[in-house]
Amino acid sequence: MKIHNFSSGTEGDLARASATVTWEDCDRPQREIYIETNARFASDLNGNPNAFLLGAIMPAMRHGEHRVLVEGAVCPQLRNGLVTAMQILRGWYGEAKHRPVMIEATQGFEPPLPRSPQRAASFLSGGVDALTTLRSNRLDFPIDHPASIQDCFLVHGFDIGGYEALDRKKENFELAVASLSELARSAKVTLIPVYMNLRYLDDSDQLFSMESHGAVLAAIAHAFSRRVTIALIASTSNILELTPWGSHPLLDPNYSSAEVCIQHDGARLTRLEKVGLIADWDAVLQTLRSCYNPFRPDDVLNCAKCEKCIRTMTELLVFGKLKQCRTFPLDDISPDLLRTLEAVPQGGPPVQPELLLRFPPLRLLFVNVDHWRGLIDPLRKIGRRDLAEVIEVKLSEYEKYQAWMKWKGVARRLDHKYLGGVLSKLNRLSRASNDCKTRQNQD
Repeated sequence: MKIHNFSSGTEGDLARASATVTWEDCDRPQREIYIETNARFASDLNGNPNAFLLGAIMPAMRHGEHRVLVEGAVCPQLRNGLVTAMQILRGWYGEAKHRPVMIEATQGFEPPLPRSPQRAASFLSGGVDALTTLRSNRLDFPIDHPASIQDCFLVHGFDIGGYEALDRKKENFELAVASLSELARSAKVTLIPVYMNLRYLDDSDQLFSMESHGAVLAAIAHAFSRRVTIALIASTSNILELTPWGSHPLLDPNYSSAEVCIQHDGARLTRLEKVGLIADWDAVLQTLRSCYNPFRPDDVLNCAKCEKCIRTMTELLVFGKLKQCRTFPLDDISPDLLRTLEAVPQGGPPVQPELLLRFPPLRLLFVNVDHWRGLIDPLRKIGRRDLAEVIEVKLSEYEKYQAWMKWKGVARRLDHKYLGGVLSKLNRLSRASNDCKTRQNQD
């Protein structure tokens, strides 16, 4: 892979930094990748080779590129960190699609000098994790402290408009910008809207969620290296619940350079503790956006139907704040609403956007089992045994499914070892016969 033709400029209301990505070892189209922002931040945005290297490195590794050649200079600290990050991913996921990529730079490896004075930023999606990072920072640091967050990036092309084949949801993004602008004023931070297409190098959710989204966020911070020196990425999981994930305390610090320090923030807190921390901030109750359903109407922040919306509403209910939260249409949670959640995956592993297209909106409880389990006792304490019992039933269904899958795996290994895969072949033939009968009945 080559990253070349770096450019930056302003056209109309937008400032853009861009580069061309040319694949060398796989049959993928050449593409211009870009990072844009409002023209008033044009002096802060630059075509930083470090930024575009971060945006491209994980797709390059996934698709078997033997190198990434960057036109320009690369920070040696970032190079070393990316080598470490790729080795971590290889350890997690195996060697097949995770052979570390060589990093080359036409102008060598030179450490840039950081701007002065220090300036901290974070990413503000409107979700629980990001709001917790901002809230805890405000509680921990005086507004004039160098570690106090001064800027927040809201990124289009991340969780809104991130899929090339789907609607880009520009109207929904503008709604999020308008909503979070009020919160930004309350928190005394500058909200910086960012538009990017880095995900289009490979917009599969498997790559983005499991391997690369921390690097993509870090790329945004590096593109604004003229403005910020520290960027906080909000944790997804508590430190005791960590699993391989694309933003992780082992990965994110490796995306630092000599001029921008990347920090993974908030892993000390559970999901429920995060909701409790932000629930008393009135501005949050007017702006909270937790939804990950890409099919939600453009004029709402939350669909109130997907798993994440239902879980967040249930968490707010625990703290007695659901009625006050204006971004959700419900004042209460019913057992019937929880029963709409799917306890086990249907038809294979959760790979988006294919999964999104099959299950709009997502109601898959199994993707956040630990979070749901942590809600049972708090719901009982507030007298909502009806909700706790539904969750217990759903978790029991999931545990039975897990036990079945474990037994199935053992049976498959024994079949291949001692029977040459005969049982697996008979099972496939049986499924094919049933599918044929189903199609005939439908016809």
